[in-house]
Amino acid sequence: MYITGLTTCYKELMQLDKTNIILGITGGIAAYKTPDLVRKLVAKGANVRVVMTDSAKEFVSPLALQAVSGNPVSDNLLDKDAEAAMGHIELARWADKLLIAPATANFMAKLAHGLADDLLSTLCLATAAPIYLAPAMNQQMWFADATQANLKILEIRKVQFLGPAQGEQACGDVGPGRMLEPQEIADLLSQQMPEQILTGKRITITAGPTREEIDPVRYLSNHSSGKMGYALAVAAQELGATVTLISGPVNLPHPPNIHTILVSSAHQMREAVMHTTHNCDIFIGCAAVADYRIQHKSNQKIKKSDNELTLTFIKNPDILSDVAHLAKAPFTLGFAAETQDLRKYALDKLQRKKLNMIAANDISDSTIGFNSEQNALTVFWTKGEKKLDVTDKRLLAKQLMLLVSQRYIEDSND
Repeated sequence: MYITGLTTCYKELMQLDKTNIILGITGGIAAYKTPDLVRKLVAKGANVRVVMTDSAKEFVSPLALQAVSGNPVSDNLLDKDAEAAMGHIELARWADKLLIAPATANFMAKLAHGLADDLLSTLCLATAAPIYLAPAMNQQMWFADATQANLKILEIRKVQFLGPAQGEQACGDVGPGRMLEPQEIADLLSQQMPEQILTGKRITITAGPTREEIDPVRYLSNHSSGKMGYALAVAAQELGATVTLISGPVNLPHPPNIHTILVSSAHQMREAVMHTTHNCDIFIGCAAVADYRIQHKSNQKIKKSDNELTLTFIKNPDILSDVAHLAKAPFTLGFAAETQDLRKYALDKLQRKKLNMIAANDISDSTIGFNSEQNALTVFWTKGEKKLDVTDKRLLAKQLMLLVSQRYIEDSND
């Protein structure tokens, strides 16, 4: 009975039927994509009203947006046609969701510091609806200290970020800062978590790489960015779980209100995991833990001398297997990053390590996986499997956490 409800809810995730969405458009080149974004939202059943800044009108026509939304475009804080000239309050109350796409660095700064000098920024202060930002800017502007500081402020205030994506930008630079494509934004916006079905459950998640020191200067590591593990932590929290995130070295802000433990080596990660898993219901091993470490780490920098350097490696502990083999093991999900025979190796790992589930991804495709904003997974369990297609890691994390929740509940009821 419960699972039927969860499955129905999962099928309804991609719908925005009768949802009132305000689309705020700011002055970035990505604004040219917004008529298509409106069409994608309307196709999901949403009612869309567009609010534009003055600079946004330099990039896209209000008439085009009115045509695709079926509603007049708003751009003036003092709307004389609104009752008592309080149009911004009427709009703020009407909205179920407020989406700003593209969201420029300038608008992020205004929102972070509470400015309200035009209709859109005033709406952000006046509405009780959740606010979503789809950033779009030059990669250097995204990495600027001021922008990253504003990002942290907004995340603490529960503003939700959709993207940015990584790739070639209008200026010719390559890096993070591209606005997500309209279909991705529409999918993310419609990805509503069901009731908090994991309330009262404790989940431990590992993320990122580990570093195995060679000497005080060098270390052995891998390309894991930690993005998938961090997204899973947020998705699990949205489902009501109490989350502990154990993270290797990454360049990501700590998820707000999630207990985060920072580690470096595989041994440190194992110690942190074993300290928490005795008291958790679900364990997700998303970290890319180094399989080997140097047998004898040098206390001094190894000097360059001969043309060859020989190092002896020894195996690191298998954290995932150790957790799954505990006497009272939590429900355990592992990850398998493979370059070939994905299904074969994933199923072998599932059985050999006594896992409940395994999520496998093909890292031979350089456009997804490590350091990418997108990923795709094939999830296996003893009597089934499910393919999760390529999408933004935040959306993918929500899809995966719903699947984990469903399997966890079914296993608990057996």
